[in-house]
Amino acid sequence: MAKEKKLKKGDQVSWSSHGQTVPGKVKKKITGTAEVAGRTVKASKDEPQYEVESDKSGGNAVHKPGALRKKSGGSGS
Repeated sequence: MAKEKKLKKGDQVSWSSHGQTVPGKVKKKITGTAEVAGRTVKASKDEPQYEVESDKSGGNAVHKPGALRKKSGGSGS
């Protein structure tokens, strides 16, 4: 069984986009069909997705939990 990642609003995460690692933060958990970042997201309680905001561009994206890497520790900046 895969262990589900517990991500919440404000968590610092990173993801891969076009071969680069993008740092950002979780804006919200999506558990239904929603219009986010210009596309329709079909998520569910069993298979949630997360809206994230890039620290670099300020742009929003939506990713499945498996695509997001939570930053551990960290002393806040």
